[in-house]
Amino acid sequence: MILGLDIGGANTKAASSDGLFAESVYLPLWKGAPLDELLCRLGELDPGPRAVAVVITGELADCFSCKLEGLESLMASVKRSFCAPIYFWGTGGFGWTDPLELAGANWSASAAFLGREIGDCLFVDMGSTTTDLIPISSGRPIAAVTDFLRLAKGELVYMGLLRTRLDAILPAARIMGRDVPLAPEFFAIMADARLALGSISEEAYSCDTADGARKDREAAMRRLARSVCADLGEIGEAGALAIAEQACRRQKKILVDAIARQAKEHGIERLAAAGIGEELIAEAASFLGLECLPLSEIYGTRISDVFPAYAVARLAEIEFG
Repeated sequence: MILGLDIGGANTKAASSDGLFAESVYLPLWKGAPLDELLCRLGELDPGPRAVAVVITGELADCFSCKLEGLESLMASVKRSFCAPIYFWGTGGFGWTDPLELAGANWSASAAFLGREIGDCLFVDMGSTTTDLIPISSGRPIAAVTDFLRLAKGELVYMGLLRTRLDAILPAARIMGRDVPLAPEFFAIMADARLALGSISEEAYSCDTADGARKDREAAMRRLARSVCADLGEIGEAGALAIAEQACRRQKKILVDAIARQAKEHGIERLAAAGIGEELIAEAASFLGLECLPLSEIYGTRISDVFPAYAVARLAEIEFG
């Protein structure tokens, strides 16, 4: 098999080209997480990979002074860890000439593969940190090639299902008859809102908490209360849940608006949804009256959650045999 890797700043994802192996590991690069250790373990899979295909988004981690330094560091880590041939995918494919073409290119692999598999659509992939919205036309992605330009065009929304700060989603919450601004501080994240509401499990809370404390419902509600400078005893469970509900509604609206913008601009009526936010994407598509194809229904949930890693592995299999 060919092993596909998606090396991000917060999570490193892996999948085999045969679809039998898929894994996502929370590995915050800015905290000095042991990337080499994980990669070496993946190299010891049985059967071992006959080749490794890689996409990189972790170059933006603030342990690196610039994207080029990040790319060179992460490429070197991969090369140290595997004996098999290694293929790095850039925004133009495997045939890149400038390492900067590799920066943030995971969406490109996913869209290029889906262009072959299902044809024209809007590919929407929501992970823990960001959401990609990539138009695919005539079987090819037509997005901008840098994160900066994709942000400008609405093809990258820096909002994820788990790690996004609550105050970035919800400027103010209605609590006990008052409109209360959320403190612009790292007090709570969307994972707290979703855990408090029961839409994710403690196990699915796959990132660090804002306060370094537990990942249970009571701790999540305490962090939600802290987001409005209160203790849980001051606003009660009802107040904490009100914040969570409003944050989740606001996140869905942001996603709806982002999808609507791309669908209108490109005349698209069909979505392909992937990532841990696949269900939320499907809800947004339904609200807009758009057809939605969850990739979990084709490839399984585990592959959908790590789709760029799977896509780049399949693309390497197609190109290199």
